[in-house]
Amino acid sequence: MSKKRVFSGIQPTGNTHLGNYLGAIRNWAARQAEKENYFCIVDLHSLTVPQNPDELRYETRSMAAMLLACGLDPNQSTIFVQSHVQAHAEGCWLLNCITPLGWLQRMTQYKDKSAKQESVLTGLLDYPVLMAGDILFYDAHEVPVGEDQKQHVELARDIAQRFNALYETEFFVIPQPIIPAVGARVMGLDDATAKMSKSQADKRGHAIRILDDPKEIMHSFKRAVTDSGNEIAFSSDPEKAGVNNLLGIYKAVTGKDETAVLADFADARGYGDLKKRVAEVTIEMLTPIRERHDYLMQDPAELDRLMAVGAQHARSVSQPKVDDMKRIMGLVVP
Repeated sequence: MSKKRVFSGIQPTGNTHLGNYLGAIRNWAARQAEKENYFCIVDLHSLTVPQNPDELRYETRSMAAMLLACGLDPNQSTIFVQSHVQAHAEGCWLLNCITPLGWLQRMTQYKDKSAKQESVLTGLLDYPVLMAGDILFYDAHEVPVGEDQKQHVELARDIAQRFNALYETEFFVIPQPIIPAVGARVMGLDDATAKMSKSQADKRGHAIRILDDPKEIMHSFKRAVTDSGNEIAFSSDPEKAGVNNLLGIYKAVTGKDETAVLADFADARGYGDLKKRVAEVTIEMLTPIRERHDYLMQDPAELDRLMAVGAQHARSVSQPKVDDMKRIMGLVVP
């Protein structure tokens, strides 16, 4: 392969927010020509919690429109829906049969989420294996993820190495987690010590959702928590976390370094000006994406066609990999 392969997945459910865009999606679009990319809408993963079927179908198409509106190009990247490619679910069972239960029980997200539930669904425990398959069935070298997903890529590495050792082969490529250096951690506007979260994005004032209209974006930034001072500067002081977050967002949106960012606010008259200007550059960046998304959603048949093209190519790569895996494990493949 002349280019390294990259696999990235994103759930269709929840409100895609500014942190998702700055930390992941924008980088996917900007660098898609450099690698052989597979961008997957992981709708099977969303089933680890109960879903409204009609809403899930809508959100899956909406996510496809979102990715396209953010600049992912079907002519450069394979964009597809996870459940449209049978190899993911089929191969997950094969990986289940070599993955020790203890590996799954130690996963941080499983422990955190299961502690909050009276009845834990099997899918919540098992979805890291499905995620491992997502990566391994495409021989992905790199997996861009946030810090909270790094452990899952490490599990995929462990599973790949275990399979290779059990069957004395070099069948699976060992993937590497890639943590974006810029804009990787956008904090909540209501709590600058906690990462902006899809699960909290419905709470007013917490997140900037990509599809929010300009008035809502401005309102959310104006409500952002700062402190009792008025100094606009980058600081390691925990009390300045809110100001740091706003400056960090401005830096990520504009692409400027810290010196240039502070120069832009040299004439600011306090935190009100800071919030307003951060809102303005964010609105300027997100408005064309929202408008393009809304345009694409007017033609669901075309969205489905584009996803079908992506799924066909994804199947051409992943199904032979799973079939070879079955042969290695001793199954009769027709």
